[in-house]
Amino acid sequence: MNAFTPSRRGFLQGSSLILGLTLPMKGAMAQTGAAKPFAPNAFVRVSPDNSVTVIQKHVEFGQGPSTGVTTVVADEMDADWGQMRIEFSPANDPLYKNLAFGTMGVGGSSAIKESWMQMRTAGATARAMLVSAAAKRWGVPASAITVSKGVVSSGKRRATFGELAADAALLPVPTDVPLKTPDRWTLIGKENRKIDSLAKTDGSAVFTMDVARPGMVHSAILRPPAFGGAVRKVNADAAMAVPGVIDVKTVPRGVVVYAKDTWSAMRGRAALEVDWDFAKAETRTSEQMFADYAKAAAAPGKTAHAEGDAPAALARAARTIDGTYHFPFLAHAPMETLDHVIEVTNGRADVWVGSQFQVGEMAAIAGTLGIAPDKLTMHQQFAGGSFGRRATPDMGDGVEAAMACKAYGFKAPVKHVASREGDITGGRYRPLTLHRVRAGLDAAGNISGWEQVVAAQSFGIGTPMEAMLVQNGIDSTITEGTADDYAIPNQRVSQHIMPNGVPTLWWRSVGNTHTAFVKETMLDELLAMGGRDPVAGRLALMKEPRLKGVLEKVVAISNFGGKVPAGRTRGIAAHKSFDTYVAQVAEVSRGADGVPKVHKVWCAVDCGVPVNPNVIRAQMEGGIGFAVGHALYAEITLGEGGRVMQSNFDSYRSLRIGEMPEIEVAIIPSTEKPSGVGEPGVPPTAPAIANAWRKLTGKSVRRLPFIHPENLA
Repeated sequence: MNAFTPSRRGFLQGSSLILGLTLPMKGAMAQTGAAKPFAPNAFVRVSPDNSVTVIQKHVEFGQGPSTGVTTVVADEMDADWGQMRIEFSPANDPLYKNLAFGTMGVGGSSAIKESWMQMRTAGATARAMLVSAAAKRWGVPASAITVSKGVVSSGKRRATFGELAADAALLPVPTDVPLKTPDRWTLIGKENRKIDSLAKTDGSAVFTMDVARPGMVHSAILRPPAFGGAVRKVNADAAMAVPGVIDVKTVPRGVVVYAKDTWSAMRGRAALEVDWDFAKAETRTSEQMFADYAKAAAAPGKTAHAEGDAPAALARAARTIDGTYHFPFLAHAPMETLDHVIEVTNGRADVWVGSQFQVGEMAAIAGTLGIAPDKLTMHQQFAGGSFGRRATPDMGDGVEAAMACKAYGFKAPVKHVASREGDITGGRYRPLTLHRVRAGLDAAGNISGWEQVVAAQSFGIGTPMEAMLVQNGIDSTITEGTADDYAIPNQRVSQHIMPNGVPTLWWRSVGNTHTAFVKETMLDELLAMGGRDPVAGRLALMKEPRLKGVLEKVVAISNFGGKVPAGRTRGIAAHKSFDTYVAQVAEVSRGADGVPKVHKVWCAVDCGVPVNPNVIRAQMEGGIGFAVGHALYAEITLGEGGRVMQSNFDSYRSLRIGEMPEIEVAIIPSTEKPSGVGEPGVPPTAPAIANAWRKLTGKSVRRLPFIHPENLA
């Protein structure tokens, strides 16, 4: 998929330069000609029409890797931003794996971080080859040549990249090409427009929802109303009577209705009569789960972090706080619900999808279809959001789509679409989690001990990612971020991995969404109880200068501690996640519905070299809005029999446009290697609001969302 399509195929047909790199760079790659890409790692193409295409290995669902990666390549090439294009790569681990994961995929705000040097090298090498081509053509040394905005020059001689592409394609790939020093960057650090904005604005960007194939049928699935339920008996008569419905089939995950269009499929699904078997279903309510988790958290779990002797310190503490925190299941609710188009013809399959783990998902789909992986072609599409929803370790959504296609007998291409209601009631959630914290102060008001027990289920166990996520019985995602930021002299953090039949998944910023809340609100209370200033107290305990830097910056831009409009208070929080440091101040008042009204959020972020401040600011703003809505209103609750009580945005409340607070973002200048920005804007928001709310009302917030009665004044 190319955001700007006119000349893409021309690269493959004629005298283009196609660049391949090995990582790490071990030597020159054979340059085999314009029409034969050479392995591995082809990232850059220069076309005779003077466009430069960056092959994008990360799915673009709005988080901005297409722009960031392209910026890095373009800067090293000294290209003009207007000549840059993107094209999504095929599913191919040897060529396009995420260097941090070992397989294709993006997550953990890793896109720029993992590909920073790889993409810089790709761009610099392309530039060197173009310069060599010009030097050879003009009979001058390479040192006599300059490059600026896609034009190569020597004296009065000038040539565009496109004019040099054919000559450059015949040259060997150089090794050890020097990279530009930061003082020579022309695009990195500048607010270049997002490269996919035009395509998304004029409608030319293609999402899976836009894909149509000749003869295609549409399918919708009815899943059991309780997780783990199974189909016992189906009466499809009423469904088949719906105009447009073609067929009904049972698959392991539910009952699939096929129709000539999505609306008819959904109507047919609503008309189904199914007798469900709940013998193996998860039938507990959310409150029953919290009760089970609280019983477990009454005792220490498996130790995830320990310093000093927390029990002894708490035993001799002058004052203590004991708090139990409740965090609900949360749905991801991406704007484009999950969808796949699968077509099987003559033993080969084509799949159209905005895939987050391309190779893994294609392998799972191929296995379900009964087709060898090398007989399957993925057509990567733009995706309308994820927040973690598309990153299922077992690739279950692709498998479900493949089940639907296979059950139809491969008679036609099948577009399998999850409805909003289907995804919210039968999707995957952030795990329900409970923290129990006991912390104490010594007689001088210093924090002397901290004991924290976390009870949550692990979404990694039983999946191909178990070995990566769970080691020595500790799921790193459950307690990540609990003990990284502050030097607490006696601290123990432990976890209980709880059995639970509800399918869960990482959710934007993963465990940091709840660990940051507990850390920053409990710390705020302890500092207040000890007579400490919330800023000075934090700075005295912070381990890393970069975290101190963002805290001091956000204090400065918000005038934290200064005058606040009547009826409002301000709270502060800071947190490091995914190697990015963020501090925020939230200004709140009591809203008309009793929950906090968030007027403004100030944010300071240190994510290393700011590749594109425009993208960074957008991710911070989006993350804060996402966090405010979920902190105030959103939760998935399981009612009687384990049935989900929410079904769409009327009951799964998100932030309305008119409720979006004003946001001011300060980006810390840095020469550190870039880290990610897709997720780190989320964790500090809820605790900053809660700390402001406690100042305003005197109520400590122990349960999210805020809408729960115990939080309201």
